[in-house]
Order: sequence, then structure tokens, then C-alpha cells
Amino acid sequence: MNQGRTVFAQLTDQLPRHEFNRCVERYRGNHRIRRMSCWDQYLIMMFAQITGMESLREIALGLQVQSEKLYHSGIRSTGARSTLAGANETRDWRIFGDFAQILIRDASTLYAGETFGIELDQTAFALDSTTIDLCLALFPWAKFRRAKAAVKLHTLLALQGNYPTVVIITPGKVHDVNILDQLQFDAGSFYIMDRGYLDFDRLHRIHRHGAFFVTRSKSNTQLERRYSSLVDKASGLRFDQTVILSGVRSIQEYPDALRRIGFLDPDTKKRLIFLTNNMDLPALTIARLYRARWQVELFFKWIKQHLHIKAFFGVSENAVKTQVWIAISVYVMVAIFKKRFHLSHSPYTILQILDLTIFEKTPILQAFAKQSLQIQEHDTHNQQCFQGF
Repeated sequence: MNQGRTVFAQLTDQLPRHEFNRCVERYRGNHRIRRMSCWDQYLIMMFAQITGMESLREIALGLQVQSEKLYHSGIRSTGARSTLAGANETRDWRIFGDFAQILIRDASTLYAGETFGIELDQTAFALDSTTIDLCLALFPWAKFRRAKAAVKLHTLLALQGNYPTVVIITPGKVHDVNILDQLQFDAGSFYIMDRGYLDFDRLHRIHRHGAFFVTRSKSNTQLERRYSSLVDKASGLRFDQTVILSGVRSIQEYPDALRRIGFLDPDTKKRLIFLTNNMDLPALTIARLYRARWQVELFFKWIKQHLHIKAFFGVSENAVKTQVWIAISVYVMVAIFKKRFHLSHSPYTILQILDLTIFEKTPILQAFAKQSLQIQEHDTHNQQCFQGF
């Protein structure tokens, strides 16, 4: 890292600029643009995410205060507050979505082989969604209920590393199970989801692709037991059965055998019943895999607490998706930075240090060494749960 350059400039050096330019060219993002290129827009929005800016007015003021340092931080043009608002409203959100996917690909390479507390040779993913509430009067395109608007963030999270591999943004009324139609399933990988995704036709598609799923059974699921294996009830297991579906429709949708595992959660004392198409892993490993699904819930909690996807800088669908995708790219960028430079800090601490030193002219790793001695970790729960990231 070069001394004399701002921490922000050193951080953005880690981004593949040529890949960003290709995304811009793909959607003609800079066509007839006179002020604030797509790159400047991205850097300003990234600055807003790192420093916790919550409005366009606050962003404009923050840039004005640091105006002498912006050029050497890579921000060539800021423009008026209305310029950033217009860019978010009109420039294709897919530029930033595609770039986030490129960063996700890089993170996948860096975190390949990472463990998450379960001995598993295969890759494991957790699938879930979170709802971001909006004002119906301002966001009529995202109508959710009669008097409510919302968007849903559907996320496929890699448990080895705790980073999102697929993110799909939809209006709130889109049911979670429909997202299974948009996913590609890798043979041998595990996909863990709650019972909101229990659709046997779609689950059989996962099975046909040679992938494995772990989900929860519903109380009204009609099954016939074919075989029972012995279990150690001291471990929390209650049964391990091979079953077939017996419902008229369900047996047509999923004609193959399933595995049904009963488990008593030692913490909540709640009885859970899992369904999977994997017949080989120990039953207790299946139960532990489902428990690891909560990593995606913690991911949603983390980005809502520490990034800014609840207060939006624009009201159009394009502006909302632009802001969400840039927030996700910042999250993945932190993951890449952490892994590439072997940092032991939690993601929250990394963001804190970047916030405090963003326009300081000091080697970035030296800034982390100094600031980490002063910062107290406020979110120990996230630090414990996001051990891979």
C-alpha cells in the first residue's frame, strides 16, 4: 500500500476496475453522461455505506467537508445532490448488480475450502429471504399488502465463508418458493431452507440435478414409513426414517424416497422434523446443517444493522435496487479485504476502522493496526456467529 494515498483510495484499489467498466459498457451506463460517471456514483454510494450516511443531504455535506481529498481518493466528480439522485434513479441497476456478482465470484475463490463448524466435503448453502418495509405512497411499485409496500431480499448464502452467492430482489408479494425456479443447483452441494420452500415438485428438481436439500416437514405432510434406523436419543435425535410420500399429488411430484429425521432441540426443547434426499450423512449432521441455516438470518440482521438498506436515497425501483446492490457489494468487498490481508477483525470492526480513517493518508494495514487497539467491539454476537467471515 502506498503511503500518502488515502485509505479510501487504497481500498478501492482492491476492486477490479476493468470488470466494472465492462459492466458499464454492457448497459451503456456512461452514454451521454456529462457529470458524475458510473464509477464516481459507485464510489460516492460506497462512501455513504461505509460512513453511515442516511440522506442525500448528508452525503453532499460529507463530500463538501472532504472536498480537498476527493480527487486523490478516486472521486473525480461529485456534482449537486440532484445529480446523485438522478443517477440512482436512471442508471441501470444491473451495472451494480453484475459488478456485485463479480465480487461474489472473487470471494468464492478466496473462501474455497473454508470450514463452518461441520465436517462436510461438499459446499453448503442456506436459502432464505428478508422483507424491507417501504411506504406505499412513495413506493407504489412495491405493493405488498393493501396499505403496505415492501421489497424482499432473497439470498443464497455460502456457509463456508458466510457470503451471498445469489441475491434476487423482488416486490414483497412474491412468494419465497418461486425463487427456486430461478436458481441453478450444483451437483453434490447442500441447499438448506425452511419449510416455506416445501414444494415437492421443485425439491425433486434439486434431486434430479444431483444436489441435496435439507428442509423441515409440515404437520400435514402425508408420508409412509418404509425403514427406520437406530439413533442415539442422548444426542437429541428421535428417529431416522426412510419414507415415501403418500399424498395423491405429492407422490406424483416426488416419486423417490426421502429421509425423515426427528430431533429435539436442546436449547428450545422444540421438536423438529427434517426432510432430506441425502441418505448417507449421519442424522445428527443433517440436524446440525439445518441449524447452520441461521447464518443467513444473521447475515440479514448484520446488513440491516451495519449497512443502509432501510432508508433509501430514491423512490424508484431502479434507485432501490441500485442502493441494495451497492450495499451487498460493500459487504462482499469487506469479506474479500478481510481474507486477502488475513485480518482477524470482525466485519463490523473493519467497517468501523474504515469509517474512522477513510480519508487519512496512511498505509491501510497500518491504520488497522493502530485503530484496532482503540475500538471496542459492540457486536460480539455477530463476531461469534460469523467466524468464517
